[in-house]
Amino acid sequence: MGRTDFGRMRCPVARSMAVLGERWAMLVLREAFYGTTRFDAFERNLGIAPNILAARLRDLVEHGLLQKAPLPEGARHEYRLTEKGRDFFPAYLALKAWADRWMTGPEGPLVLLEDAATGRPVEVPVPLSATGRPLRPEDVRVLPGPGAGRATRARFGGSPDAAHG
Repeated sequence: MGRTDFGRMRCPVARSMAVLGERWAMLVLREAFYGTTRFDAFERNLGIAPNILAARLRDLVEHGLLQKAPLPEGARHEYRLTEKGRDFFPAYLALKAWADRWMTGPEGPLVLLEDAATGRPVEVPVPLSATGRPLRPEDVRVLPGPGAGRATRARFGGSPDAAHG
């Protein structure tokens, strides 16, 4: 049985996993969020083989999360976050907060993030209801969106005939 191609699925979360689910992709983005821009610095900070790093950087550029920009010295270039890449930062912060809570040893997190302007720790906001109470998964109703097809509309309570998917 072949591997499922998440990039061909209708679900945007599945399609994002085609890009971000590869085990090095998130770590390359972590380095970009931490200010790394040069190939040799990514390689050094991650301890990743150059061929694998080149492939991950190429994928992230191809999918629009990073852009490759030439450096003044000519043959070299750097990798910069695009707007699409920067938009992923809150999701990265949520993943880091979860990992710091559940995946660290007794000594605590390896890296702390602080607001450069205030020196205060970066905190990931808890999703809140309209009344200000924390939302849990069981507090959320899932509804078909405007891009939903027939099966999604049927699954989440919409009329399957409301769309032609």
